[in-house]
Amino acid sequence: MLVVTTEKIEGYKVVEIKGPVFGLIVRSRGIGGDIMAGLKSLVGGEIKQYTAMLEDSRKEALDRMIKNANQMGANAIVMMRFDSGEIGKNMSEIVAYGTAVIVEAI
Repeated sequence: MLVVTTEKIEGYKVVEIKGPVFGLIVRSRGIGGDIMAGLKSLVGGEIKQYTAMLEDSRKEALDRMIKNANQMGANAIVMMRFDSGEIGKNMSEIVAYGTAVIVEAI
């Protein structure tokens, strides 16, 4: 599956648009992570537990988006983006979205 953030893919042409596609994940930080993050915020620096959690969440959202595009019969996703938000005090939402298409080599 080709996944790009651009509208066009060099060397390919879009022959069919399947439609919007997304992958969504919501993760909770947990009390232990919040305590460690609170302590780390006092001295500054990267909070590695959150960095790892968000990196894993983006990968999972991307995988889910690709799975959905495959189910639609697409072989590429164009205009892919990530978005994130918070739900409550300790949950993060990550969504990967784009347009599922069928492309052919030029």
